[in-house]
Amino acid sequence: MTQEKLDGVIVATALPYAQDAGAPAGLRVDLDRYAEHCRWLVDNGCRGVGPNGSLGEYSSLTSSERRAVARTAIEAVGEDGIVVVGVHGPGAHQARAWAERAAEDGADGVLCLPPTMYRANTAEVVHHFQEVAAAGLPVMVYNNPFDTRVDLTPEAVAEIAQLDGVVAVKEFSGDVRRVLHIREQAPGLTVVAGADDVALEAVLMGATGWFAGFPNVFPAASARLFTLARQGRLAEARALYEPLVAAFRWDSRTEFVQAIKYGMDTVGRYGGPCRPPRGPLPEAERARLEADMRRAVDHLHAHCPAGA
Repeated sequence: MTQEKLDGVIVATALPYAQDAGAPAGLRVDLDRYAEHCRWLVDNGCRGVGPNGSLGEYSSLTSSERRAVARTAIEAVGEDGIVVVGVHGPGAHQARAWAERAAEDGADGVLCLPPTMYRANTAEVVHHFQEVAAAGLPVMVYNNPFDTRVDLTPEAVAEIAQLDGVVAVKEFSGDVRRVLHIREQAPGLTVVAGADDVALEAVLMGATGWFAGFPNVFPAASARLFTLARQGRLAEARALYEPLVAAFRWDSRTEFVQAIKYGMDTVGRYGGPCRPPRGPLPEAERARLEADMRRAVDHLHAHCPAGA
């Protein structure tokens, strides 16, 4: 088992689609555009990418699309970064199968939720991750109690961390107090900030990774923010972070996929549409997001002229 810690800034990549009447919902996965996006993120200072996460709309993909997306990311990044593939599944057998495919395709690690359609108890959750780890790749456990209805408390994370191959936890509860609590309960585990709007706070409390959404929009600025925080340069980090937080809060909202894709469109990248069940943002929400994005973009243009 590799000793890869799955730390640093890893971007949960948004997935571009092209119009195609023969594809699901009339939208074909644009693998060429996706490869370019993965490459751009790494070239702009992010450590790696995470295909097939919630932001990557994995649940709206066919099995063949899901594997093609992972392979595209792995090929695009090459030796210049790491690829942590989302292997979320309703049960252990599905998640393990996706982890085995990720291993075959050359991924550096996997990100995995607890069972996605069942409110599992701790023993069932431990078994789930034991099966995923058996595929042989480093595992980042993903605590998202809002979507799974399973809250991986620090005590539960400590139990899961005893499994060979579990190396990190993406903590998305929004409770920054948990960073230190997890470090106390499982000192060998990499703690990864899972929500953009508590990223600075989490790193200051000892998180050494950020599995991030808005770096799809602002990769260079996000990588700099993470570096400043890790170096303890708090004044500089706050000056960069605080004008971005209003935009970052969208990462924790139901419409986070639409919001981040809109943000990409705003800065001249391609975000584009989402597949159902996600639809376009309501007009009032879009106006709020536009104001938050404008503040972030204006700040970066004024203080980070080299780019976002």
